[in-house]
Amino acid sequence: MIALASRLRGLSGWRRWLAAWLAGALAATAFAPWHITVALFLAFPVLIWLLDGCRSRRAGFATAWAFGLGCFMVSLHWLAYPMLVDPVRFAWMIPFAVTGLPALLAVLPGIAGAACTWRRPAGWRRLLWFAVLWAVGEWLRGHLFSGFPWNLVGYVWTGHDAMMQGAAVLGIHGLSLITIMLATALAALGDEGPRRWAPPLLAIIAIGVLWLGGEGRLTTAEANAGGPVIRIVQPNIEQRLKWLAGERERNLAKHVALSQRAGWDHVAILVWPETASSFALENDSNALRYVAAAIPPGGHLLTGTPRIEGEGEGLRVFNSLIVVDEQAKLLGRYDKHHLVPFGEYLPWRTILGVIGLDKLVSSSPVDFSPGPGPATLMTDSIPPFSPLICYEAIFPGNAVAMGMRPAWLLGITNDAWFGPDAGPAQHLAMARLRAVEQGLPLVRAANTGISAIIDGYGRVLAQLPIGHEGVIDRNLPPALSPTPFSRFGDRGFLALVLLGLGVSQLGLRREPRQQAH
Repeated sequence: MIALASRLRGLSGWRRWLAAWLAGALAATAFAPWHITVALFLAFPVLIWLLDGCRSRRAGFATAWAFGLGCFMVSLHWLAYPMLVDPVRFAWMIPFAVTGLPALLAVLPGIAGAACTWRRPAGWRRLLWFAVLWAVGEWLRGHLFSGFPWNLVGYVWTGHDAMMQGAAVLGIHGLSLITIMLATALAALGDEGPRRWAPPLLAIIAIGVLWLGGEGRLTTAEANAGGPVIRIVQPNIEQRLKWLAGERERNLAKHVALSQRAGWDHVAILVWPETASSFALENDSNALRYVAAAIPPGGHLLTGTPRIEGEGEGLRVFNSLIVVDEQAKLLGRYDKHHLVPFGEYLPWRTILGVIGLDKLVSSSPVDFSPGPGPATLMTDSIPPFSPLICYEAIFPGNAVAMGMRPAWLLGITNDAWFGPDAGPAQHLAMARLRAVEQGLPLVRAANTGISAIIDGYGRVLAQLPIGHEGVIDRNLPPALSPTPFSRFGDRGFLALVLLGLGVSQLGLRREPRQQAH
């Protein structure tokens, strides 16, 4: 191990950058749908050794940036699929999507690498310093420029139910920080001296503690039966057909037919996915009555639909969820507040629109407008719930409205945009962490998959895979007691960051700046 570390430290120029890119690509396989978690524990030590060989901030930045580029290019390769829905208009953007966005996202890891070279603690402290910097960079990625907290390091545990449970205490950012600390521990084996075994041994013990704690939490799991019966409808409509004017009645009829399958009369809550209706349902009384015929006696329909306000220059379009009863009465609505840049609106439209760019969702003549924020919807006969429309499920701080804890989370999405492989699997993985963080069950309805019912421990109780049409019938799982994360949010993560910064910088003297190589 010392020989391998020494060889990697000695790399320079393009050889160092290629090794970093390959290590980042390897790290990407730890995420869904591959879940090769051990890859993370091999990739991060390689990055540490490569950074050890850097003698300038410029070299440190380039090395960590190349690692991030490899990781994001592989894990986000599905970004090409949205451009193929309308290839005539958007296929030219594929190279920019699959390389440009990863290159931009890799800037924060690059800054972490530069900081590791600028201030280089000795021994195991450099590993802690790196972990803190990387985790802070992930937190910033989730908040800057509307945020894109996709595939944070902590999500590698979504293939292991017990290991996910730490998110109930520290949230995804705290889980990520701990995971990076564990993943870098093997890098100590490349150091000289008898203490080089200490970090790996401590990491093994820590993994055991996290696993045992998670298993202990799962063994006390509350029963999943007893709640109202929910039916999730997954119509499996191709994205290219979803917004065609000639297909809208046929698509709506498919939702109705699936809703009325056997067992319909036992269903209390009927859930359709995001934009199940491709037109403003609440503005069409005939369509509302047609839809209401699919609602069981005494039941309710929760469905995604566009919503329109105003006209002319005052026209506003929302990506919404509405609650309808069997009498076709509108009982509640929620407007999506965290919109997808370039998907639902074009940022800097006055500049980018001039050069011919437009948003991918062409169903609306104008950009979608954001709603007011997270909300808890409360209606008769339905346990209060917090809606999450598509992209909103990846933001841990916005899953629940402050001071209004619901009984469950409802995620509706149209993952047909994401293609048939990694995108939908990663989206589901992140949604599961919202259930763990809040201790709340999650009902997820997707157009083409993956629809699922998930309990408050993040376990998938039932699901429909990608590319299948059908329904899921299941009782709503119970809400758990409020978790530490639901009470305190990211304060636990902040405490870990401050502790890590203090310990890693003890007695550190800044190294003189040297030339890059």
